[in-house]
Amino acid sequence: MYNAQLDVGLLLLRVVAGSTMAAHGYNKFNGGGRIAGTARWFDSIGMKPGKLQALLAASTEVGAGLLLALGLFTPLAGAAFVALMAVASYTVHRGHGFFVTGNGWEYNLVLATIGVALAATGPGRWSVDHAIGIDVWNGWWAPAIAAVGGLAAAAALLGLFFRPPIAVHSGDTV
Repeated sequence: MYNAQLDVGLLLLRVVAGSTMAAHGYNKFNGGGRIAGTARWFDSIGMKPGKLQALLAASTEVGAGLLLALGLFTPLAGAAFVALMAVASYTVHRGHGFFVTGNGWEYNLVLATIGVALAATGPGRWSVDHAIGIDVWNGWWAPAIAAVGGLAAAAALLGLFFRPPIAVHSGDTV
């Protein structure tokens, strides 16, 4: 039986979460520091080389956000959400506790979970996946693609590019 309320809920969730992620990436390209400023920040947190990381993060945020908002290749968009948020949690928010008010990983968890949840439910009838007949995203493997694929991508990115800065303590010489 068709459930229009479910499709409205999925549409709202996809559009808001996807637009939020896309805006975050757009801001890396066009915000105050642009890519150069974002690259310096990535270098400062140990994601090297910063310019490559800034371009990858900004492009992935825009692309995954738009895909999720449209409901196109939803499990793959969900995997990108998981990967982005896992890297952010590890490099920036780890050690700051849960709550975002203390620079914790709360917000990252919410966005990553939305990516997996939408892969699990599917994007709904009001999506590009449904409109073009890509309703093959059903079953247990769709959220597995989002969760496991996203975590694997994050682990690979961190393993290849994360070089944490060396802490210098007062009194130490460099």
